[in-house]
Amino acid sequence: MHIFPVTNQSEKKLFLKVPLSIYQKDSNWIRPLDKDIEEVFDEKKNKSFRFGKAMRWILKDANGKLIGRIAAFHQKKYKNKGDEIPVGGIGFFECINNQEAADLLFDNAKHWLINEKMEAMDGPINFGERDRWWGLVTEGFHEPMYCMNYNPPYYIELFENYGFKLFYNQVCFGMYPKKPLNNKIWERHDLIAADPNFSAKHLKKNNLDKFAHDFTEVYNKAWAGHGGMKELSIDHVRLMFNKMKPVIDEKIIWFAYYQNKPIALFLNLPDLNQWFKKLNGKFGLLQKMYFLWLKQFQKNKKFTGLAFGIIPEYQGKGIDTYIIAESAKLLQADNIHYSTYEMQWIGDFNPKMLNIAKNLGDVFESRKLTTYRYLFDKTIPFQRHPIL
Repeated sequence: MHIFPVTNQSEKKLFLKVPLSIYQKDSNWIRPLDKDIEEVFDEKKNKSFRFGKAMRWILKDANGKLIGRIAAFHQKKYKNKGDEIPVGGIGFFECINNQEAADLLFDNAKHWLINEKMEAMDGPINFGERDRWWGLVTEGFHEPMYCMNYNPPYYIELFENYGFKLFYNQVCFGMYPKKPLNNKIWERHDLIAADPNFSAKHLKKNNLDKFAHDFTEVYNKAWAGHGGMKELSIDHVRLMFNKMKPVIDEKIIWFAYYQNKPIALFLNLPDLNQWFKKLNGKFGLLQKMYFLWLKQFQKNKKFTGLAFGIIPEYQGKGIDTYIIAESAKLLQADNIHYSTYEMQWIGDFNPKMLNIAKNLGDVFESRKLTTYRYLFDKTIPFQRHPIL
């Protein structure tokens, strides 16, 4: 076997090709867009390079066949609650079902991180935000959502045999939006709706700036400072909303208010992978035109939850069921085509958010991903991510 770093344009292309043979017989795998992977390692597009470094490797067998890849990275801003040592990360791992090959990839990443003064590595994670490429699928090996990791089940053994230990689980929940909500949800909804101080409305594209402000206010009160989440600026959210605008469906982004002040949000988008799986990883001019045609003429039956949050003073008061029931009034109409829903992951270190998700109605655990940790110094006691 031969392992070598990614240093030029041709090797960057090889890095993207590694998964093709591994998943050629897996009908659930959806090839990510090449541009989405490459942007992670583009110093001009990924702000994480301002605070850290990244390195990639490719593995070939004796005959020159591509059999694996891995990336290692670190940044000053990556920190989990309770961390007292510098921790790096690995990600974008792909490998044949061979422990020796996996160990060689892990070893290269580990030694590079040691030279970078790291004392542990988490993985598989992203060199950037946690809403993309985060965690190893350990339950629910079905089609991934957009920018979500996917892997064969044998990856679990490759990680754990090397010595990675479970740091935290990432739980995704699903539901069938056309299924009638149970009476308890409507009863709780009606109690809130009877108070004229409460209201709910879905996003309007012609007033995007207002909803960007509302999102920023709820997000920073509900999440900032928890589990590594940082406070968002209105400029960042405004940019994010404008980037999402071409794929926004107004009917699936909701906000709740008390006396017209935002107190909760329910942010969803159509699952882009249901369109992108037809593009074979490419997004040039022809693919963009085809994507626009698909978006116009092929109904996307799956939507995905990006964020669900309630500011602390209104948690546990039924606002979760209120906003879900309000959105259901539209989603369950005959002219709405969504039949499947899946939320982005919630860490098992956040029981409050897990309970909110579980109380949304007839939800089920759709899949589970795992973030592993590997301590370089084996004399240090291993500890799971603390509960928030």
